[in-house]
Amino acid sequence: MKAAVLREVKKPLSIEEVEISKPGPHEVLIRTVAAGVCHSDLHFVEGHYPHPLPAVLGHESAGVVEQVGSEVRTVKPGDHVITCLSAFCGHCEHCVTGFMSRCISPDTRRLKSDKPRLAATSGSMNQYLNLSSFAEQMLVHEHACVRIRKDIPLDRAALIGCSVMTGVGAVMHTSKVRPGETVAVIGCGGVGLACINGAAIAGAGRIIAVDMQGSKLNLAKEFGATDVVNPKDGDPVKQVIELTSGGVHHSFEAIGLKQTAEQSFRMLGRGGTANIIGMIPVGVNIELHGADFLGEKKIQGSLMGSNRFPVDMPRLVDFYMSGKLKLDQMISRRIRLEDINEGLEELKRGELARSVIMFN
Repeated sequence: MKAAVLREVKKPLSIEEVEISKPGPHEVLIRTVAAGVCHSDLHFVEGHYPHPLPAVLGHESAGVVEQVGSEVRTVKPGDHVITCLSAFCGHCEHCVTGFMSRCISPDTRRLKSDKPRLAATSGSMNQYLNLSSFAEQMLVHEHACVRIRKDIPLDRAALIGCSVMTGVGAVMHTSKVRPGETVAVIGCGGVGLACINGAAIAGAGRIIAVDMQGSKLNLAKEFGATDVVNPKDGDPVKQVIELTSGGVHHSFEAIGLKQTAEQSFRMLGRGGTANIIGMIPVGVNIELHGADFLGEKKIQGSLMGSNRFPVDMPRLVDFYMSGKLKLDQMISRRIRLEDINEGLEELKRGELARSVIMFN
């Protein structure tokens, strides 16, 4: 099969022929239909986060089941599925206490003594984030995908696999936004727009979008932002505090920078919660003022929207089909696998919401 391979950090991905294994007892072979190009992929390309190389990248995807292993009961050939990088074992402490997205059990991966799921025509090949969806096929654990209804276009469904689940989940699960509360979202890319959309669905009273791109702020209004703040017009923290008479109940940092993480905490009102969704580079520290904690302000991380994806993703599909969840507007471009490096360059420029690779 064709796949986009990262062989060296800070170098373009190469389109190569990669071998894929047959499904094991609890594995599913999926024909990839669509895969979003996400900032998380870019972080690994640029070396901000380490990963064994060479590797087939990609992790935001949807497709059609082609084969299943002998013990698989959750999906069957012909099913349409969304994948999720937070594969879960179902029996570890995190899983049995309801925090499936935190699962790090090795049970969802093949043993080192087993034949690997992916292989280069000459040499080894590593699977990326349990998925490797920049490829014509994916071989995943059955707990890394969920069956969905067939009337949603799979390019839209793919977005639910990462950015939408991450953003909406951070609002509803991680921070538990309640009707009438105030929200600020820093960064209006795919994840940030999903946060805004999720806050609107949750009934937030005021939703403030923060971004330096005017086009993205205009898009944020379509997703439910009631106010927009451009840091080019002055200190965004001061602007948010003035809009809310003291700060927001919830802030969401969806970029992954030291400065914006610190701003997300400073724009909170008393008792507020800052949620860091963006991937801050390894080794970077953030600085907070100790006196702010006297106001019972909190800062926390959010991993894949604290999801229970086998339940959450079909519900998000229903939200889209009923018009509540906006996915059409999130797709800026549809590209071929061969255009992947151009899609990654667009991410660096920060001008578009989402490019989606189409495999048909």
